[in-house]
Amino acid sequence: MKLFSHLYTRMIQWSRHPRAIWFLAINSFVESVFWPIPPDVMLAPMCLAQPQRAWRYALVAALASALGGLAGYILGFWLFETAVLPAIELLGYQEKFELIKLWFEHWDVWVVFLAGFSPIPYKLFTVTAGMMQMALLPFMLASIISRSARFFLVAALMRWGGARMEHKLRQYIDWIGWSCVVAAIAAYLIFKG
Repeated sequence: MKLFSHLYTRMIQWSRHPRAIWFLAINSFVESVFWPIPPDVMLAPMCLAQPQRAWRYALVAALASALGGLAGYILGFWLFETAVLPAIELLGYQEKFELIKLWFEHWDVWVVFLAGFSPIPYKLFTVTAGMMQMALLPFMLASIISRSARFFLVAALMRWGGARMEHKLRQYIDWIGWSCVVAAIAAYLIFKG
């Protein structure tokens, strides 16, 4: 089933839209607070479509994501009991939240750095950092550095890979997409149990 190749083609088209950079900035910001779609999904095709702007796109994604991280921090700091905790309970994330709190106690700012660079949901860490009242300056530095490293790496791969990378992505996008779906389901079943 070629579901992902159609979505990929659509993302390439959107990445050429005159307001694509604004869509990228908004997605990067809200993903750091609550949104499930990572900025890479839009950043990669934008860099492929216009490689001469790859660094600019990476910078926009990194800064908007770090600002979104600050919004998540503020949400956790000021509205944890009234807004965040009910959402955690509603989604059944109590155990994951307790695990993240332990990580913060053991690794402090380094856990923010790891979450910002990796595919781990960054939003859980931004809100938790605020709730645990982590020092704001180290939190922001870790967010800016890790998000920048991640998005500039994506931009570099797309810029240097160019048309050849786009061809390979297009060729394997359905396989990659379905593999991610299977991995997400497996991860859900593992963490749920």
